[in-house]
Amino acid sequence: MRKVFTTGQVAKICKVAPRTVSKWFDSGRLRGYRIPGSQDRRIPREHLVRFLKEHGMPLGELEAEVYNKVLVIGADSPLQASLRDQLRESDDFRIETAASGFEAGIRAESFHPDCVIIDMALGRIEAGQIAQNLKRNSDHATTILVALTSEEPGEELYGLGFNDAFKKPFDAALLAERIKRLVATKKSEEP
Repeated sequence: MRKVFTTGQVAKICKVAPRTVSKWFDSGRLRGYRIPGSQDRRIPREHLVRFLKEHGMPLGELEAEVYNKVLVIGADSPLQASLRDQLRESDDFRIETAASGFEAGIRAESFHPDCVIIDMALGRIEAGQIAQNLKRNSDHATTILVALTSEEPGEELYGLGFNDAFKKPFDAALLAERIKRLVATKKSEEP
């Protein structure tokens, strides 16, 4: 996770010429600093991210660092809506949904979620297969899995690879707080 970028690196991320980045810097639109004794410019990551967001530019390779991505599988519309209310993009969360195991596999490969929430209402077998398939894939070995269940969560859920479980009905705000904590812990442990 790079903390400071050169104008050339910023140009590559923004898909513009390095001279354009220098102009943004010199005009004060893109904040950063100069290396003492040289004309070289450096842009801290937080200033670059703010600049990209303010100007509606894609974050590109920074997206994985900036957004906490949550994939919700099999949840009904009211639950999806309440999660979107609790985990807003303005708080650096992105949520995608999938209705089936097949769709979940496709979404997981393209979206690379930090956390996957699976509603056990899909069916215990299908939900378990989704969890096991994700954990078997090395790209998703550290992905957090949360089960939503209508029964008391038992040891078999954790045996399938789930990190946590919530018994329905539950407060969406509590689920959102738990997800925020789990994702923050996961990201702090990554190399």
